[in-house]
Amino acid sequence: MLVRQGDGLFTDLYELTMAASYHQCGLDTPATFDLFVRSLPSTRRFLLACGVEPAVAFLEELHFEPSALRYLDSLGLFDPSFLDRLSELRFTGEVWAVPEGEAAFACEPLLRVTAPLVEAQVVETALLNLMAHSTMVASKAARVALACGDRRFVDFSPRRDHGPDAALLGARAAFVGGAAGTSLVAAGSAFGLPVNGTMAHSYVTRFASEREAFLAFARSFPDACTLLIDTYDTERAARLVVEVARELAPEGATVGAVRIDSGDLGPASQSVRAILDEGGLDGVRIVVSGDLDEHRIAALLESGAPIDAFGVGTQLGTSADAPSLGAVYKLVEDVDGPKAKRSAGKASLPGCKQVWRVRGEDGRYARDVLALASESVAGGEPVLERVMAGGERCQPAPALPEVQERGRATLAALPDELRSLEPGGQAYPVETSGPLATLAEQVWARHA
Repeated sequence: MLVRQGDGLFTDLYELTMAASYHQCGLDTPATFDLFVRSLPSTRRFLLACGVEPAVAFLEELHFEPSALRYLDSLGLFDPSFLDRLSELRFTGEVWAVPEGEAAFACEPLLRVTAPLVEAQVVETALLNLMAHSTMVASKAARVALACGDRRFVDFSPRRDHGPDAALLGARAAFVGGAAGTSLVAAGSAFGLPVNGTMAHSYVTRFASEREAFLAFARSFPDACTLLIDTYDTERAARLVVEVARELAPEGATVGAVRIDSGDLGPASQSVRAILDEGGLDGVRIVVSGDLDEHRIAALLESGAPIDAFGVGTQLGTSADAPSLGAVYKLVEDVDGPKAKRSAGKASLPGCKQVWRVRGEDGRYARDVLALASESVAGGEPVLERVMAGGERCQPAPALPEVQERGRATLAALPDELRSLEPGGQAYPVETSGPLATLAEQVWARHA
C-alpha cells in the first residue's frame, strides 16, 4: 500500500513520543530545524537538490485520519489531550529550501523548517525520506548527464527500484537531474514526464521469427518505432531491420531506432551502425541499455561508439554506488535561543542560517559561505528561498522542465574538478562565517 499524501502516521514512533512529551510539558512553541547532509559519499563531489516539491505537498496535506488516531490510542502510549492535538494538527510553519536543481554541499541546509515544535517534530521522518531519496537519485542522474554530454538518456529503473513510491519519485528526480524521460507510465501521468519505451525480448520470441516480430511491431506503431535487435544475433537482426524498413516504406511505417541490450556495446554499435548506413538507414538511431552507469557511458563515448541514446536502469534508480545519503534533521533554534549538538563527529551548527554562493570571474561557482540568516556576504547570492509561510506555499510549483533547466545551468556552473566522475580531488570550499562560528563556540561552551 502506498503512503497517502500528508499521512501523519508516516513518522517514526519516537517523533510522536517526543511530541507527546513536549505537549505535556508545555513546550509546543516555535522551533527551527535544519535538514542537511553531514558529509558527501566518497563517490560524490556535489549534490543536486531535489524533493522540495514533494516535501511541500506533504506538509500542505499533513493530517491524522480518525483511523490513525484510533490506532495510536490502541498503543496505550498517548493521553487523550495529545491525541486531540493530533486530531487538529496541520502544518502552519515556514520552510526555506535550496531550489530543486541547484547544487548543495555537506552541512548546508537543504531545508530550514520553523513551526510549533509538535508540528516540526512529527514531520521529520517524511521530510528526510522525501528529500534524501530524491536528492540521491537526482545527483546520480546529474552524473549520468555529465557522462552523456549532448546524448539523451532515459530512466529505465522502475522495475529495480525499492518499491512503487521510490520508482515514482525516482523518475521525477531523474528528470530533474537530466533524464529525457522515463519508462514509468505512472510518472508520466503524475508529473507530466515524457514516457519512452521499446519492446522486450519476450515480444520477439513470441513470434516465429524476428522478421515477423519486427514487421508486426512496426505496423502496430508505424511512427518511428524502436526495434530490439539483440534477442538472437545482433548483426543479423540489424540486416533484418534494413529489409523490414524497405518492406514497410510503401505502407508509410518507419523505423526510428534500434536498441541493443547485451554484449559488448561498443563494437556492437559500431557494426550495427555500419550495417544500417550501408542499407540507407543512416537516420535510424542506436539506443543501448544493460546495467549502464556514468562510467560505462563515458567509456563508450570516449571509445567513439556511435550511440545516440541510453536507457539507464538499476544503477540510476538505486544510485548503486552511493545508495543512501546521511541526511539529518537537527534543532538549531527555539524560543530559548540557538541550539546545537557537540557530539564527536556529529556536531551541528546553531541558529537560523542562509547559504551564500560566490561565483568566480568566469561565472562558475567558487565557494559557499554558511552564515546566519541575519548576515549578508559581499558578492554572494543567497541560495535558500522561502517556499512556505503560514503553512501555505509562497508561489506555485515551477514546471519540471524549468527545474531541469536549472539543473543544467547548475552543472554548467560547477568548477571542472567537481564535474569529474572520478572520486577524490579537492572538495568544493564551504566556509563558515565569523559570526556563525562565534555563536557555535558560545553554544558548545554552555555544554562543555
